[in-house]
Amino acid sequence: MDDAAAAPDGQTASMAVAMVDVNGLRKVYAGRPVVDGVSFAVEEGEIFGILGPNGAGKTTTVECVEGLRTPDGGTVRVAGLDPVADHDEITRILGAQLQESELQAKLTVREALELYSSFYRAPADWRLLGERLGLTAHLDARFEKLSGGQKQRLFIALALIGNPRIVVLDELTAGLDPRGRRDTWSLIEDVRDAGVTVLLVTHFMEEAQRLCDRVAVIDRGRLVALDTPSELIRHAANATLISFTPSRPVGHGTLGALPGAASVTEKAGRITIGGTDETVNAVIALLVREDITAERLRVVDATLDDAFLDLTGRRREPGPAGPADGSVTSGSAAASEGAQ
Repeated sequence: MDDAAAAPDGQTASMAVAMVDVNGLRKVYAGRPVVDGVSFAVEEGEIFGILGPNGAGKTTTVECVEGLRTPDGGTVRVAGLDPVADHDEITRILGAQLQESELQAKLTVREALELYSSFYRAPADWRLLGERLGLTAHLDARFEKLSGGQKQRLFIALALIGNPRIVVLDELTAGLDPRGRRDTWSLIEDVRDAGVTVLLVTHFMEEAQRLCDRVAVIDRGRLVALDTPSELIRHAANATLISFTPSRPVGHGTLGALPGAASVTEKAGRITIGGTDETVNAVIALLVREDITAERLRVVDATLDDAFLDLTGRRREPGPAGPADGSVTSGSAAASEGAQ
C-alpha cells in the first residue's frame, strides 16, 4: 500500500471509507485503564493487525469493535454504526473468531456449520468453506473429539460463514501446524481480495508481517506505533543486523561508535552489530582499514519481531495466555448474539 507508506503516522493518505473508526477509546477495569485513548481507522478491504504483549488491551479493544464491550470513553464506529446501539445490524455485517471459544460438546462439525449458516440471509457455502479449511473429513466428528487445531479451523469457518463485510480474528492460527497456518493465511488473503476488511489480533509476528497492510502496536493500553510492517521494521533501532567472526579481536567501543550502530554483542567469538545500512558500510570499511578478515559475514534485515521489541522493550509472549485484559473468552459472536 504505497499511500499508507507515504503517510506520516501510518494513516492512509486518502482513506475514502473507514470501515472501522476508533477514536480515543477508553476501557477501565477495577479502576485501572486497560485501554487508554486508543485511536485508529481501518480502510475497507484492508488487513489491519493489532499487536502487543499479553494484557496490553488488544482483545478488549476488538471486543469494543465487536460490541461485546461498552467503551467507558471515546467512540467506535463500524461501517458508520455504533457496535452497542446498533448491535443487531453489526451482527449482520461482522464475523468474529474470539481468542477462546466453545461449542456444545455433542455438536458435530456439520451441525455447527449448518446451524450458523441458518443465522444469515445470504451465507457462504459451508461445504466449500469446510473443504478450504480442511474440515471435510471431520464433518461427523463431535466438537469434544476435535483437536485444538481442528477446533480453531472450525471457529474460523464460523466467523466467515455469514459472508461478513468485516471479520475480526483473534489469534487466527493458534494451535495450527505449519501447513494449516499457511493454508489459513492463503484463505485470509483471498477473503481480503474479495473486499472483506480483516481486523487481525496476533502474537505471531511472521503472520502479521505476511498478512497485514498496516499494524497498530498497543502497549499498556496505549497506541505506541501505527504503520506498515516494512516501515515499522525500517525505523527499528536494529533495522539491519551484521554478524561475523573477526580474524582478531575488535573493540566493542570502536564498533559501537560507528555511524548508526545501536547495539554490539559477542557470543563465542562471533560479533553481531545492530544498526542501519550506513552501519554496514562503516563496518566493512573498518575491517578493511584494520586488515581484519570477517569470517562467515552475514547481513540480514530485521523482522517485525525486532521492531516489536524495540517499541515495547520486551519480547512477545509465545501465545495467548488467557484473559489478562478482561476479555470475553467463551462463545462466538454469531452464536452469542444470534445474528439474523
